[in-house]
Amino acid sequence: MKERRTPQAEREHAANRVTAIGMGVNMLLSGGKLAAGILGQSAAMVADAVHSLSDFATDIVVIFGVMFGAKPRDRSHRYGHGKIETLAAAVVAVALFAVGIGILLTGVGNIIKALQGEQLESPGVIAFVAAVVSIIVKEWLYRATVCVAVQIKSEAVRANAWHHRSDAFSSIGTGLGIGGAVLLGNEWVILDPIAAVIVSVFIFKVAWQILARSMNELLEGALPEREEREIHAIINAVDGCHGAHEIRTRMIGSTLAVDMHAQVDGGMTVRDGHAIATRIEKVLRKKYGRDTIISVHIEPVTDRGRRRHAARYKE
Repeated sequence: MKERRTPQAEREHAANRVTAIGMGVNMLLSGGKLAAGILGQSAAMVADAVHSLSDFATDIVVIFGVMFGAKPRDRSHRYGHGKIETLAAAVVAVALFAVGIGILLTGVGNIIKALQGEQLESPGVIAFVAAVVSIIVKEWLYRATVCVAVQIKSEAVRANAWHHRSDAFSSIGTGLGIGGAVLLGNEWVILDPIAAVIVSVFIFKVAWQILARSMNELLEGALPEREEREIHAIINAVDGCHGAHEIRTRMIGSTLAVDMHAQVDGGMTVRDGHAIATRIEKVLRKKYGRDTIISVHIEPVTDRGRRRHAARYKE
């Protein structure tokens, strides 16, 4: 009899499956676009192929992040291994910046040559066909990936889906540049390196987004204010809790960590206070996942604080 997967195992399987599909498609697409760019003598298509590698790299990060981030906590890693994914993402972002700089310098150099009257090689039709194929394939991949992201409620998979769509957007720019050069004649060949420069901007944008998120997490950055307000509201709605403060949040890979002071009736027993803390942990884990790391400090609430809480949350 086939062993039934746990909900967490099903979630990881779905994430790995759609990411592996994207990884295979990105590898084939990058190779195809690179060949088309070389054969079609298109700097823009070569740049677009490199941009597809950013999706490929992100696929690797997601797969390894799910694999190693899911390892249980041990004596050396009390908070788990989630930041392996964060560190890997930061390394990918730095590499993408380097690639983007190379593409930008090559494109600007060719633009200068064209403006100085030097004849550039005109891109071939094969490069334009590759751009059209890339747009169709990457948009399909985006839709398939974002569908899974919604089903399993995974922000990492959702971000990866948008990586696919950003590649489709860059292919649109590349197709316009190559198409203009092919259809309008040699005097418009300059459109090809211009498109390459535009693609480099996409690469910088993706790299910055990855690096900013990674550095914020590595530096123990808090969740956005809107999400912290949501956590505050969830805690305050727990029966027996008269308010919460000193709420501190951070992400450890895909795992949320929350520390807080929960205020309860000062006259209740330790057992009752512990029960309230347990209820807080349950509602937060129901909302943010069973692996959510929660630390609740119980403290007595003043009469004034109790009245303020009652007035604020009464129906």
